[in-house]
Amino acid sequence: MLQRLSNGRNNREWSWMMVTINDIAKEAGVAKSTVSRYLNNGSVSPRTKQKIDEIVKKRGYKPNTFARSLKAQKTNMIGVIIPRLDSPSTNEVLSGIDSSAHEKGYQLIITNANQEKEREIEDIYTLAKQKVDGIIFLAKEITAEHQIAINDIKLPFLVLGQQTDNIPSIVHDDYGAGKKIARHALELGHKEFLYFTVSKEDKAVGQDRYNGFMDEINKATDTVIQAVETSFTMREAYKTAIKELQGLEASFVIGATDTIALAVLKAAAELGLSVPEDVSVAGYGGYNLLSFMTPALTTIKYPYYTIGDMAIATIEKMILKETVPQTQTLSNELIIKETTQSI
Repeated sequence: MLQRLSNGRNNREWSWMMVTINDIAKEAGVAKSTVSRYLNNGSVSPRTKQKIDEIVKKRGYKPNTFARSLKAQKTNMIGVIIPRLDSPSTNEVLSGIDSSAHEKGYQLIITNANQEKEREIEDIYTLAKQKVDGIIFLAKEITAEHQIAINDIKLPFLVLGQQTDNIPSIVHDDYGAGKKIARHALELGHKEFLYFTVSKEDKAVGQDRYNGFMDEINKATDTVIQAVETSFTMREAYKTAIKELQGLEASFVIGATDTIALAVLKAAAELGLSVPEDVSVAGYGGYNLLSFMTPALTTIKYPYYTIGDMAIATIEKMILKETVPQTQTLSNELIIKETTQSI
């Protein structure tokens, strides 16, 4: 703790005072072992915890996490494998992970797999060699090769975005999101749809969102749906949209992500189509950057920051060998903006 001392004159002197566990224990009137349990989230009575809390805040005590990690044979480092660098949803998830990790005293090692399975598996082994305490994986899919690597490293391992049978995961309600978009379109009176999806290898985005949409649309009569597979990247999605929007008959177009929906909007503008007068457009994501876009996109808003925050809380429990749910599912919300209207 830095303490400023005044000598009664205009100039000031500074001195350092190192606060130790012994100092905290002495002031609280408890044993050093009690303070140690408090610092390691052990069993401490509520009254004692409150007393130590107040002293720690007052004295500005910062535990030496490096020394503690050596003693406990832990590094206080968590590995995070992301699918790509240019993903708004990934960036929002990382913001939640980073904020929560910093608050809890963890450092992050982040690797970019560029949506390549071989790199993902390589990163799993590389992070294990770096002695991380656990790994968070923002997954496109979990293959047999992934399973082998995860079993090999024998570390706490958490998957985000894809549900898997024998690995703890936190997922979004993608099927429900698809149903929400479909209900919104049907309520507006639309009957003809063009859906830009992605590879079915991505179960959450390529299957669950699409299946939810299709199941709800098929409840209605006289509907026509065309599905076209494209890429997550805006450049490739734009090329697909330019081709598919020429001679467009559908009145409602859906992008499997907001990035794809934005590519559709750009293609529509270049083809002289007015949104939503000529065609309605919707996406999935609800990225923060969309609040600055005109017209504002109708979308499903996902709690990406929250899933990042939950990821750290969950992986910490796994590191401490506490029981965690096999699957945690987060809900989402339909945000109706300016790109959809009734016909």
